[in-house]
Amino acid sequence: MRALKAIVIGGLLLSGAAPAAPVKELDPVHVNAMRNPEVKKYKAILAGLDTFDKYHGLAPAVGKLQFRLSARGKDEMPEPLAVRLAGDDGFRLPLALDAGNRFEVPRNAAALAAKSELELNRKRRAYRIEPDIRTPGLAANQRRLGDLRLECKVMIAIGKEEMPLWGVALVNGVLLRTDWCSFFGDETSTAYGGVAKEATFGSRAEAPLAQAVLIDGNRSALLEVSGSSFNVPIGNSTWSDDAIVELHFAGPPTGTAGETPRTAP
Repeated sequence: MRALKAIVIGGLLLSGAAPAAPVKELDPVHVNAMRNPEVKKYKAILAGLDTFDKYHGLAPAVGKLQFRLSARGKDEMPEPLAVRLAGDDGFRLPLALDAGNRFEVPRNAAALAAKSELELNRKRRAYRIEPDIRTPGLAANQRRLGDLRLECKVMIAIGKEEMPLWGVALVNGVLLRTDWCSFFGDETSTAYGGVAKEATFGSRAEAPLAQAVLIDGNRSALLEVSGSSFNVPIGNSTWSDDAIVELHFAGPPTGTAGETPRTAP
């Protein structure tokens, strides 16, 4: 199963509660002198925006697609984290980051014409750039399954745009489908002796986890966790988009983390 999951994750070039503070305009991003800055093609980001619009019904209460920056390790650079679109002929468009390192990427004809890239003022692979889709009104420790499904679709759309056509065709052939997200937990799949029935998609929380429980009405299931990651069967259609993942963080008791989760009838 790990090998199959690696095929999909390896194909993606994007790798994932407190209220957000007001955004502010950033100073110019200084990346020209930095070796191998983190970049993403604007054309690929647009594919993610298109996919968000196409499958917006998975998370209808979410108004706009946001992205989130998460550090892969300790960030020791003194300069404030910053992000921009940069392209040919000196095109520059600084983007605004909120207090949670979330930002929006606008549709911009000039950015597309300039063959722009999304740049961070950090070295390559210092940060992850991930879609961040969260239905308003949920508690800080709750994630909605439809939101996670849409995050996957956006992530894979961006990854496919940055992959060569032969790479996309290869993964399509291995998974026997073009909708890669549906592979993770597909209860009808018989590929590879039913491995897909067990495959789940990894998502990240903001802190290390003690437990994660998927709840849909009177049905629930304990999810696998590892550090701050939790695995969700987003491709299993028997779980509704309104199902909720309750995250219990490692640390002081919250009053609910020690409770025994309900089991499916």
